[in-house]
Amino acid sequence: MSSYLGVELWVKAEPFSYGALPVAPHPRLNFTNIKKIVIYAKNKGNAGFPRLSYSVWKHIACNKLHLTEDLAWVYFEMCYFLTTDLSPIERADRDERFAAVESQEEKNQLRMQHSVDTLRFVLFLYIQQVYRVSLRASLVAGEEWPMHTSSSLELDGRSTPRGSKSLDDHSHLVFVQSNLAEIVELLSDPDGSSGGGGGGGGSLPLSGVEALGFLITGTAEKSAEKKTIMSLQDIAVLQTVIYRSGYSKASRTFSEKHFQLWVKDCLTQNPYNVSACIALGTRLSWPFAGESLDQGEPSGTSATTKTKRGKIATNAQIVPKEHVTGNKLIIMSQVSKQTIARSSGTLEMSTVKIHRSHFSYIYLLSPLRSVTVEKCRNTTVILGPVEAFVHVSNCDNVTIIAAARTIMVSGSTLCSLHLLTPNRPLLLSGNDTIVLAPFHTHYPSLGPHLTRAGITPTCNLWDRPLCIGPDHRDDVPIWELMQAGEFYTFAIPFHMEGPTKSIPGGLPSRYQRAVSQRQRQIDSWQRTVKEAGLSREQRKEFQALVESRFHVWLSETGHKRELDSLAVPLQQDTS
Repeated sequence: MSSYLGVELWVKAEPFSYGALPVAPHPRLNFTNIKKIVIYAKNKGNAGFPRLSYSVWKHIACNKLHLTEDLAWVYFEMCYFLTTDLSPIERADRDERFAAVESQEEKNQLRMQHSVDTLRFVLFLYIQQVYRVSLRASLVAGEEWPMHTSSSLELDGRSTPRGSKSLDDHSHLVFVQSNLAEIVELLSDPDGSSGGGGGGGGSLPLSGVEALGFLITGTAEKSAEKKTIMSLQDIAVLQTVIYRSGYSKASRTFSEKHFQLWVKDCLTQNPYNVSACIALGTRLSWPFAGESLDQGEPSGTSATTKTKRGKIATNAQIVPKEHVTGNKLIIMSQVSKQTIARSSGTLEMSTVKIHRSHFSYIYLLSPLRSVTVEKCRNTTVILGPVEAFVHVSNCDNVTIIAAARTIMVSGSTLCSLHLLTPNRPLLLSGNDTIVLAPFHTHYPSLGPHLTRAGITPTCNLWDRPLCIGPDHRDDVPIWELMQAGEFYTFAIPFHMEGPTKSIPGGLPSRYQRAVSQRQRQIDSWQRTVKEAGLSREQRKEFQALVESRFHVWLSETGHKRELDSLAVPLQQDTS
């Protein structure tokens, strides 16, 4: 699609990558019923429009659409976070208020005090369709069964990620292009019979275009290394654009027909998506085991290096500072048998995509925006506080240690999650043997990082997962809580400066008892050795025997490689 007069529009990645749950939506959550939500909400007066109260939405979801109350709240809460501009302190205070109430009735009363922008919410519900399986589309494409192609995230500029819609930004663009007519109809004024721009058809109020800015943004500059990102509404009413966008200053409405044609003509690939990060971003040479810190270099010119090391790229240098949220990316691909440890300004508040990491240990100890861990195996990922979402997708034998607002797991097996989260972990389709455990580590700057991410340690729902999707059965649970006897605390093996000296919020009592009992056994063993009265030669012989057995254990469990790889120190900088 070509832009006109320098106008470029693109689909925002974050609402689709993290707002659209990667599970087939409820059959009743279709266009016809979502359109009815708008009509119903407007008939409810101030409780339904222009902001939709949770009480009205709960009635619609549970009594009209037959969604569960838990799922209704998940949709509402996710949209509330994505569309409501709250400071970290306000988010933490809100979580604490929810944590303070004990009964379900009190919790419901607290929920009833919240509302979301009605039009943005119906758009949020509509984009859940991106994961609807279409037998008709499969037949047209010539496939025997609906299927996804394999994802291939390569930092060589020659391939683009496909299959997983959390990484496939192109699918987001195609979805909007293919469904733009229905999207505009959801936002249009049903009472308007003529276009505001005189083009015929229905009319689209200014508030509808403002709401569509939840999904689409853009620029009106012909070329710039760092484009000035503008809201869709601001671009659409520019004097040089209105005759194309169909805007009438007199009626403050748009012609649906003209507006759709203008948007389609200007839609292009997101300049801050995964593919653009790979092609135009900076290649990061973060040190691996046994390597020294290098300077970053353009990924497009160096990604064909012959060294068999993981590839890391970022677009931090091209994203405008005022639009970092959801746009600043760090892509980590094919980190294999390595340890990465990082805390830096480049990493802070970025959206991180970890793809196809095998037998590795990844420490990202900075406050982050969102994280996707996809198609990883036998890997441990330790994250700094995540302001928004962590999505674990199609992973096998992966351990995640994270404090995050929302955790989603799909298509994963034999994964352990040590969590600090104010929301219930979402276990979606295709999972098996997911082990949940409390957050069990700390590093000196964790406390300030939690504050910056708006996450409070006093509210942790790690042990109350919500299973969403048709393949869950009560008699065949796909998750379990970690047994206290298998629980150990996790030590961050790097020197850092900061005030945090213990695990935020502490450990649940039964896990704390297990840790304390194990420590007492160690203390008892040390006293026994000390009081055994061994001679100097006997102590040397005993020490050599213990060390020998310890090294055998390290080799048998695979921990030897983990310790060897810690030769690389944590890299801290402000770049």
